[in-house]
Amino acid sequence: MIATGSDEYSEHLAERIGQFIVDSDANSPRSLQSAIGPSDVGEPCERQLSYRIHDWPQVNTRHDPIAAVIGTGFHMWMAEKFEARQTTLANGQPRYRIEERVTVREGSTPNAALAGSSDLFDRLTALNYDWKLVGLSSLDKYRRQGPSQKYRIQAHLYGLGQENAGQPPSRVVVVFIARYHELRVHVWSEPYDKQIALDALARLDRIYQRIYDLNPEAHPERWSQIPTDKAANCRFCPWLKPGSDDLSQGCPGAQTEAKSSQLEALIA
Repeated sequence: MIATGSDEYSEHLAERIGQFIVDSDANSPRSLQSAIGPSDVGEPCERQLSYRIHDWPQVNTRHDPIAAVIGTGFHMWMAEKFEARQTTLANGQPRYRIEERVTVREGSTPNAALAGSSDLFDRLTALNYDWKLVGLSSLDKYRRQGPSQKYRIQAHLYGLGQENAGQPPSRVVVVFIARYHELRVHVWSEPYDKQIALDALARLDRIYQRIYDLNPEAHPERWSQIPTDKAANCRFCPWLKPGSDDLSQGCPGAQTEAKSSQLEALIA
């Protein structure tokens, strides 16, 4: 957080307002959520996902919340606008399912059940939408390369949730909107593929089983047996601890670990 003011009094106000934003975000339902959701399943780093599954103590907690706050506000705004244009279809159903909770997979245990709130489903066109408010450079990257695998998997998981609710989508849609001084929108979509969602759930189950088998709570040294991934965004990982050589206290990051392994190979 950077807080400045035109004089000492104003600077004090800036610090208080900034801290209010930080504290409010930290206590929001989104920040306090510990259960795995559809947005987590496609995380490429198995170690990060394993830390999250195990609800391991976070160490990288000094993050700037403003992007998430703006994103939450945008989702609320879009929900309000679609509520205002809601219509009724010939079958008597409302056209839009707006921010409705969907069940991706039922289960009696935390590792079996998976649910989340879908941004928007249009019954008329059978399209499931996911809003992503991103930086300009990220929007350009997604325009050139398509969405990350994490976003793609999330889209199909929500598609499965809609199918389970009796509303199978024809396509899943990710809408990228840039946080910029002019409106820039990029849309990615593809036909809904249930198998993509099922494969992601199978991978999640394998990760759960590995955690159960390794039992890192009793054997912290076994965290090293859970791999990282070069595609992981370590910068915002809640368990990033640069320089850490004790994975029970935090991860040094995928790139740092890869360099260390290369150096050890050269020495050997």
